[in-house]
Amino acid sequence: MHDDEPSLNIPSLLTLAVVSYFVLRWFFNRDESSSGSGRPRGRGNAVDPAQVEQISQMFPQLSTREIMWDLQRNGGSVAATTERILTGRGLETPPPSFQPQITTLPGNASATQATSTASTSKENGQDLISRYNLSGKLAAESAESGESSPSSSAWSQNKDERQRLLQKRRDDMILAARKKMMEKNQSSAQ
Repeated sequence: MHDDEPSLNIPSLLTLAVVSYFVLRWFFNRDESSSGSGRPRGRGNAVDPAQVEQISQMFPQLSTREIMWDLQRNGGSVAATTERILTGRGLETPPPSFQPQITTLPGNASATQATSTASTSKENGQDLISRYNLSGKLAAESAESGESSPSSSAWSQNKDERQRLLQKRRDDMILAARKKMMEKNQSSAQ
């Protein structure tokens, strides 16, 4: 009767311990990677290119390398990086040993700040007038010679009306900036 009872021996205990170790390790690593925090676990991991692009669109004067350095230092938090910039503290210059894995735009990472913003606008081949189809309004504005219609400043409850007013305001700002730039260029040329 003693032989019918199951017994645990040393090889089965060792096998159980090894299998348990790998199962627990897999379970805890799976939870860390699927938590959605977007934080890099180890040093040298690349940050999310979408986060770098988001911050560089908000603050085009910053270099991609500085943004990547700050995101890596604060664990990938876009809010913390944005807060640091908006409070006026600025971003730290990354050390020379920091070599990020560049996965966003291949041409912009090696360029300087001034040339990166200029090359981005040149690569697209579009200015704001062509991007927002304002050439018709530009022609109408030049025909009116600066007469502006009064704009409604009341906030509408209708979503479509608000969208239309905001687009009109954006268009007016773009055209006014273009007019100022043209006047400034003319005055500097004289």
